[in-house]
Amino acid sequence: MILNTELESKGNLFPSKIISYRKDVDTFYFTTENYVVLQVTVRRDSVLRFRYSTKTIFDNDFSYAITKYASEGYNHLELEENDTHYIITTSKLICKIAKKDLRKSIYEVKNGELICEDETGFHWEESYEFGGDIVKMSKVSQDSEAYYGLGDKPVHINLKGKRFENWVTDSYAYGRDTDPIYKSIPFYVGLHHSKAYGIFFDNTFRSFFDFCAEQRNVTSYWAMGGEMNYYFIYGPDMTDVVASYTDLTGKPHQLPPLWSLGYHQCKWSYYPESNVKAITNKFRKLKIPCDAIYLDIDYMDGFRCFTWNKEYFPDPKRMVRELEDKGFKTIAIIDPGIKIDMDYNIFREALEKDYFCKRADGPYMKGKVWPGECFFPDFTDPKVREWWSGLYKELIEEIGVKGVWNDMNEPAVMDVPGKTFPDDVRHNYEGNRCSHRKAHNIYGMQMARATYQGLKKFSYPKRPFVITRAAYSGTQRYTSTWTGDNVATWDHLNIANIQAQRLSMSGFSFVGSDIGGFAEQPNGELYARWIQLGMFHPFFRTHSSGDHGDQEPWSFGANITDVVRKFIEIRYQLLPYLYTAFWRYAEEGIPILKSLVLFDQEDPHTHYRNDEFIFGEKILACPIAEPNAKGRRMFIPKGEWYNFWDDELNIGGEEVWVDADLDSMPIFVKAGAIIPKYPIQQYVGEKQIDQLVLDVYYKNGKETSQVYEDAHDGYDYKKGRFSLRDLKLIGKKKSLTIQQFKSGKYTTPYDTFKINLKGLPFKIAKIDIDHEVLDLRKLKINGDNSFVVTKEFNRLHITAK
Repeated sequence: MILNTELESKGNLFPSKIISYRKDVDTFYFTTENYVVLQVTVRRDSVLRFRYSTKTIFDNDFSYAITKYASEGYNHLELEENDTHYIITTSKLICKIAKKDLRKSIYEVKNGELICEDETGFHWEESYEFGGDIVKMSKVSQDSEAYYGLGDKPVHINLKGKRFENWVTDSYAYGRDTDPIYKSIPFYVGLHHSKAYGIFFDNTFRSFFDFCAEQRNVTSYWAMGGEMNYYFIYGPDMTDVVASYTDLTGKPHQLPPLWSLGYHQCKWSYYPESNVKAITNKFRKLKIPCDAIYLDIDYMDGFRCFTWNKEYFPDPKRMVRELEDKGFKTIAIIDPGIKIDMDYNIFREALEKDYFCKRADGPYMKGKVWPGECFFPDFTDPKVREWWSGLYKELIEEIGVKGVWNDMNEPAVMDVPGKTFPDDVRHNYEGNRCSHRKAHNIYGMQMARATYQGLKKFSYPKRPFVITRAAYSGTQRYTSTWTGDNVATWDHLNIANIQAQRLSMSGFSFVGSDIGGFAEQPNGELYARWIQLGMFHPFFRTHSSGDHGDQEPWSFGANITDVVRKFIEIRYQLLPYLYTAFWRYAEEGIPILKSLVLFDQEDPHTHYRNDEFIFGEKILACPIAEPNAKGRRMFIPKGEWYNFWDDELNIGGEEVWVDADLDSMPIFVKAGAIIPKYPIQQYVGEKQIDQLVLDVYYKNGKETSQVYEDAHDGYDYKKGRFSLRDLKLIGKKKSLTIQQFKSGKYTTPYDTFKINLKGLPFKIAKIDIDHEVLDLRKLKINGDNSFVVTKEFNRLHITAK
């Protein structure tokens, strides 16, 4: 492989033949003549860990990515030996390890088919400059194999034929194919012969992935230090691979507060207080729903974190309370750079406690950011994280800010080569002291973790809400994210769609983009189309640079305002559907957004589809991503799908033209789905929800939907105070039945349901609820087959004449 490095090395080294092995419960150790040790740990029947040492002994086994809550255990485990191989077998996998060189091949137990095999396998170079090894792994690319994942890479959804670098980077106004950018998520999914597996290379050094770019039949990955340490995850379904990876690296520690799934408005910057109030008042005047308003760096005193500019915001506690009275939650930005200023108590305290990062020979790491010259806390030190979390007491508990947005935490440093810390900066790394070469990719993650811990403490009994720009695998446990400083172009709308899908299949579903673009300014058409896409992203926020003009929903004329309002209102109607999808993500690791290949990996047509995606389990969406469009061609996956706007039934499995003027976009609902809806609100909690709307899409067959509810904030749901409705639809030619199975101890504020029947192929003659026949005259069935059920039910049965 070509190695993009100037490091002096001895060239590639390879393991020799195995001379011994031993077993320790679920872990096997294979030692070679030249002192290479392969450690194989069976985490689950479908999850194997491979770890290599080139010096006989292993370093301390520590990872920021792996959660202590990850599932473990297996049903079957045995080791066999023949003349050429050691063979490890679980109930799902067979792993063969060659005695001559440690090369591995992995097969499915069920039918013996090959899933993944080493090409050269493990090899390494010794680095003279830094010591340690440059560790490498190469795999055979199987026939027609496709590759997905790697986080927020702004490229085609299928990674085949490309090479990537993982080095968290401040990438202002990045473009298509820019690499690297803001996140390092060294996880990918391979798919061939309708079977999927995943590789998670848990190495925080600068790493590279080559998906058949250098050699058409070889996939490889390598890192500039550390261990060759990776997890193999088998499906065979892609969704199971992603769910298992998310289980391994961590699901969100709690559900988000429901308001955080509403619409958010942000700009660099809204100040002074009168401007903030003018913006929020106009949202309410124009009846455009909005739940959150953001304060960027200008709210601070000289950009000093945890301070307020008293000229712009003379009484922040009063202002935040008044905003909350109108339904707005205030979100404040916090950056990692602490201004060098002995009159600044936070700087002075961190200096006294020795909490700042230092260079190799002792000086503090000094860099220029927004406040000017700054020092930077070492968030890899538990004491520093505890201190940092405590700094949020005033902001959250006393002033009442409801969320925090961590920016510039790559860490970004201005006006220096590489725009970040030099390699020689030292970090605590939970007592495993190291250089910035190892800690760089997790710096932002650990800042977000410390912020999360502070907000969880001081927001209690409410849930915390944190946003981060930089991330490593596992950051989804603590925070939401967005795709960074994008640009107001049509291509960036396309990129945002792909990035959100890719992050979701990389374990990070709470994601969105800067709607409309951060840099430059969109026209009204682009902004409206971006709102339409953003409506389907879990994190739904307009964010722009004040350098390029206004970017509020009313900034582009009345016609655009009406379109934007319409789609934000749809988002608020779909909140119970999205909240249910988030519950599945938090419980099972099922991504909220699914690329078509995740939805139907059997169909090769889905393997290269960028634009279409599944929102939750039942809704198909496809943005309009070019100007002056009256519609677009899109691929509808297999099955039956109803047009969201006119309820026309479409048979999937092919590409079709879909009309979509500016006030519309292609949206389809899966036949058999039951979609829960709320009334339109100006903010979450504005109205008491006394009736749940259920849009029921007829299917001649069976389909199951779910509705999850709880108090929408707080932690009572973890004590069983939730409501889960499993809704089973059974459709026949002359009847439709909805069976409801309820669990949980939470009583929903509603006990009536508005039923909207879509696509019903017969005229209703009789309706019975729990075997009680209803009087159709009193039920007042409308011409659109809608009616209200005024009580909870277990079984709703509708029959034809």
